[in-house]
Amino acid sequence: MSDKNAPKEKQLNIAIDENVADGVYSNLAIINHSTSEFIVDFITVMPGAPKARVKSRVILTPEHVKRFHKALGENIQRYENVNGVIETHEAPPIPLNFGPAGEA
Repeated sequence: MSDKNAPKEKQLNIAIDENVADGVYSNLAIINHSTSEFIVDFITVMPGAPKARVKSRVILTPEHVKRFHKALGENIQRYENVNGVIETHEAPPIPLNFGPAGEA
C-alpha cells in the first residue's frame, strides 16, 4: 500500500556539453576562500615549463564545499577498499606567482 503523503523522490536530469565531457588534466589545485565562497583553481604544471595556467576554476558556497568534501572522502574510501591505500608523497615546493589579476 502506498502512502499518498510520502514525499515524492525528485529526479534531476543532467546534461553535459561534449567539450566539458572531455575533461581537463590537473596536477595542482589551489584553494582560496572568503566568507561567502571557496574558489578552487585546477592547474596543470608541466616539468621544465616556466609558466602554468589555471585550466578550470570552480566557485562553491561554503555549504556546497562541505558536501563536496564529504562526498570526496566517501569516494576515496570506496576506491581504497577496492584498490588499496593511495600513497601520497610530499611534492617539492612550487613557488606560486599568479601575477596581475586576470592572467590566471
